[in-house]
Order: sequence, then structure tokens, then C-alpha cells
Amino acid sequence: MPEEGVQLTPKSELLTTQEIITLARLFVKEGVEKIRLTGGEPLIRPDVVDIVGQLDKLKGLKTIAVTTNGINLTRLLPRLKEAGLNAINISLDTLVPAKFEFIVRRKGFHKVMEGIHKAAELGYHPVKVNCVVMRGFNEDEVLDFVDFTKDLPLDVRFIEYMPFDGNKWNFKKMVSYKEMLDTIKQRWPELEKLPCETSSTAKSYKVPHFQGQISFITSMSEHFCGSCNRLRITADGNLKVCLFGNSEVSLRDHLRSGASEEELIQIIGAAVGRKKKQHAEPALMSFPLCQDALQNPPNSKQWGHTFSHWPTLRASLPKQKGKASMKNKFTGQLFLPGSHPEKQWNIATGILQTQLRGYCVFQKDPSSTFDTKCLDASVGQVPLDCQSKEVCSGSEFHTRDSGSCTKVPHASDNLTHTDEEGRATMVDVGGKPDSRRTAVAGAVVLLGEKAFRMVRQNQMKKGDVLAVAQIAGIQGAKLTSQLIPLCHNIPLYHVEVSLSLDEARHAVVIRSSCHTWGRTGVEMEALTAASLAALTVYDMCKAVTRDIVIQELKLLSKTGGQRGDFSRV
Repeated sequence: MPEEGVQLTPKSELLTTQEIITLARLFVKEGVEKIRLTGGEPLIRPDVVDIVGQLDKLKGLKTIAVTTNGINLTRLLPRLKEAGLNAINISLDTLVPAKFEFIVRRKGFHKVMEGIHKAAELGYHPVKVNCVVMRGFNEDEVLDFVDFTKDLPLDVRFIEYMPFDGNKWNFKKMVSYKEMLDTIKQRWPELEKLPCETSSTAKSYKVPHFQGQISFITSMSEHFCGSCNRLRITADGNLKVCLFGNSEVSLRDHLRSGASEEELIQIIGAAVGRKKKQHAEPALMSFPLCQDALQNPPNSKQWGHTFSHWPTLRASLPKQKGKASMKNKFTGQLFLPGSHPEKQWNIATGILQTQLRGYCVFQKDPSSTFDTKCLDASVGQVPLDCQSKEVCSGSEFHTRDSGSCTKVPHASDNLTHTDEEGRATMVDVGGKPDSRRTAVAGAVVLLGEKAFRMVRQNQMKKGDVLAVAQIAGIQGAKLTSQLIPLCHNIPLYHVEVSLSLDEARHAVVIRSSCHTWGRTGVEMEALTAASLAALTVYDMCKAVTRDIVIQELKLLSKTGGQRGDFSRV
């Protein structure tokens, strides 16, 4: 609960019971198999039992679920179960009563615990417990939550801290699932990975002989947009095809204006058709990673509207099986069940590349002679290059894999950013023709043996070094004109930052690339990306050792422009 509370929506603007059932019937008719009542807090609606009962009568609806804070659960659950509720999630971020009161601004911890035990008693297996993990608040309770599953049929779901208006989100507060997993495995090394369905949002694990299990919702570090099959309807009737999106369509207004069922299907289909490939790019565009260093932090409203006071209706699209191909009734597009168009094999490298822009994956370069841990975050498509380059003497550069040296072509003798009197000036590019411009830059961070080992094992207290540095590099590329005074503000069509671990040198090798179509190059953007990534690695490792060296920051190649192409390799 925000400190200032929340502004409640007028009752006249909320969907009525009948409007909720009308929309639910429409979605179920079109193939939706699961509906979740969530919020805000859905159990404060006086008609919630009636809604569940009417939903239970919809032919084809397999699952009716609710997500609740649990305070009213003990009182209402017997009636909800009788009405047809067959799945339950309870939000609980701490097992310490004092912390509970701090975060929800009220007492009630014992009521939530009673609700959890009541759900287990009534046969809800598993009872899902949602825990948002925040550094500095409850990351020290992760092991206690795992232990909570020992004697109860729980599925404790650790959720990565996500940004929404009002929650004062800060990247430093986010604890990645890999960090949590490492912590848990140190206590329970026998932890087992469980199989999961294609459309599942969770990665599930179980301690052998424990009655319950744990899961991770990795919406920040490894988003699941490619398999997302969910739609969301807000309490006031707006359809959202993505939780992070700003785009909404008012189904309430269309209902109240007398729209037919067919018209509603067309409206919904058009909204689903506009659903973006993934939410990571807007996330990267507004990552408040550099708030301490930059004067113009991103606007948090880019993340979407406030959700804290919305009881919402959540619908899961069907997981149909047994058909060679299916037609989506909302979009009219054919697709293959179980297919993953966001993934394809990269024939040239033999690496499974994730094609969703901004998706983070660990990869090993099969052509490398040392063990590399590569993290690739691309906004667009560029082959991953994990090979390390070393500088030769003079103007020659040596490539480790080939052993060859290449002369660097001479640049112009004139400084373009000074006028006739030697004063700094910005270049006028108005008369230049547009062309495709690309640039690749690199840097190397020498960590030393101890810091290198901790980075590789993801044991740094500040979090996943490679993931944070990758995001910092992308953010830096897009903010170059704000950091370098005489750089032009140009649109970037593609930014990619990859990081690999060089065992031989105990180093992080950074490669960045930028693409645009315009009148000036993107060398500075690529160099800024590599620089910010390197500085972030330094920042996250400096508590372990001060003997860190950033070196080999350089432009590796560029294409486009009047002076022609350039390459060191």
C-alpha cells in the first residue's frame, strides 16, 4: 500500500456483476479456459461469491482462481469453494509480523496465516503464496519461505521486484531469481527442478521430501513474453493485452453503448493484434539504472498505470492440444500448438539464439578456446561475437583467433568539432545524405581471480553483474547525446551488448553494436555502451577488490558515411 493511500474508482465506473459475467461468457466462448479474479483486493467486493458462482456455470471454463491479500480469506473461503473457486494465490511478502504491518499499512498477519492454513485444510493443493523479493527488505527471508513448504502443500512463488507507479521502484532493490536460486541451493543442494507447461510463467523447484514446492516468476531477468497467453480486464472494464503496456480499450463503454457480441469480438481481436512482441524494450527504455548519475531519469509512467487499487479480471488463453494448426478467433492467424516462433537455431554458430529483443540468455561460444559465459541483449538482430581482441604495437591490431594484424586507415587531419578559431562547435549534418550506419565497440575489464570467480558464480551482493552491465550499456547508448555534449541526438534502430567471461585473463570481455539509418554515425553510441557496461562491472565488483583495470576500450568497426567503412579485424 503506498504511503499516501490510493484513490478509489467511483462505483458507477466499475463493471457490474452482470457486465463481468457477460464479458467472461464471451471470452470463454472464444476459448478462454481460466479466469483469475485479482486486484487490488478482489475479496472486498460484496458480490465476489456471486461472481464466482456465475462463472462456475460457464460451460468450457476449467479454472476459476483468485489472488488475494488473505485478510478476509478465512471468513469467505468456505463459501467461495462451494461457489466453484478451485485455485488460490495469497500475497505474502514477509513472515515477520512487523514487516507485514509496514508494507500493508495495517495489522492482519495472523489472519493471512489463518487463511493459508484454511486453504490447505479445504483441499487447495497447492496453495500458491506470492512473495515479491526486495533487496534490503525481505531477501534475508528466502530460506524461511522455502522452509515454509516443508509441512504444508504450498507453492511459494518468488517474484522479481517489478516497477509500477507508486512503488518507488529501484533497480538496486531487484533480486534476480538466479541469485535466490544460488542462495537456496547452498542450504538445500538436493533441490530438484520440476517440469512446467509451455505457457507457465514460473520456474518450479522442490526440496525432496518437502510437502510443497517453490517457483520463480522471472518477469525482469528472463521475461516470458514469447509464451504469454494472458489478457487482463481492469475493474473499470479496460482490456490490457500486456500488463506493462499503456494501451487500453474500454470494453465497458462498448458494452454500455449496446455493442453486439460480434462487434466486441472484433474490438478485442484488434487489441490482441496490436499486442507487442515483448515488454522488454519499453522496460530498457525506461530502466532507472543510472538515476544517481544522470540528471534526467526516465519517467516511471512509461511503465504503465497504477495497479495498486484495481480488482481485475485476468483471463488465460487456452492451451489447445491435438491439432496440427489452430486459428485464433481474435486475430484470425494460424499457429502451431507448442511452437515457439521466438526461438530458432542459429546455423552459423550452433547456438540457440533467443529472437525476442532484450531477452537475456547465457550462451557458450563453441568457437572459443576458453570457457565463456556470454550474455546477449539485443534490440534487433546481430550475430553474437564473443571473441577477444588484443592490441598490437603502433597502429596494428592483433586478432587472437587468426593471429593476423590489420593496419588502421588514417583519419582526417582536420578536427570537425572545432571552428576556425578553435572553439568547440557542433557539426551541421543537415546536408549529408541518409545512409545505413553501424558501429561496433569493445572493452575489457580485468577483475582478478577472486572477483572473476564471484561474477561467474553470480555471488556479488549487488546482483547479477553481467545482467546489470548489459542493461547499463544499452541505456548508455540511448543516452549518448546527453552525456557527450557535441553528439547528435539520433534514433537507434538496434542496440546490442554482449558480455563474456575470459577465464585466462580473469576478465569480462564486452562488445557493443549500434545501428541506425541517418546522416551521422553511431560510433560514439557504441563506445558509450561499452564504457557504461565496463563501468558498471567495476562498480558492482569494487567492494571485492580495487585492483580492477578497464582497458582496450576502442572502436572495432563502422560502416556508412562519407569517410567509408572501417574495421580493425
